[in-house]
Amino acid sequence: MTTTAPRDERIVLRALHKQIDLYDRKLEHLDKYLNFATAGHLLQTRASIVTRRGELEKTARLLAASGVAFSDADLPRSFRIKTDFAEG
Repeated sequence: MTTTAPRDERIVLRALHKQIDLYDRKLEHLDKYLNFATAGHLLQTRASIVTRRGELEKTARLLAASGVAFSDADLPRSFRIKTDFAEG
């Protein structure tokens, strides 16, 4: 007999994946478009975002490892396996 996680945990995991994806986009935006007066300020801001994203990632991976079901479509882009590679 298989057991499935309660619906709440699946919703929490989906929300975590969305938040991680948001932080990924924030980091991309930070690197592409924002200018800081000093490199130190940029590094401090980036480290802060990476730390918050890391905590969310750790929680999401723990939930997934504990058996909470999720759809591949709900995964953040940074978690997806890249399959489009050039054949040559």
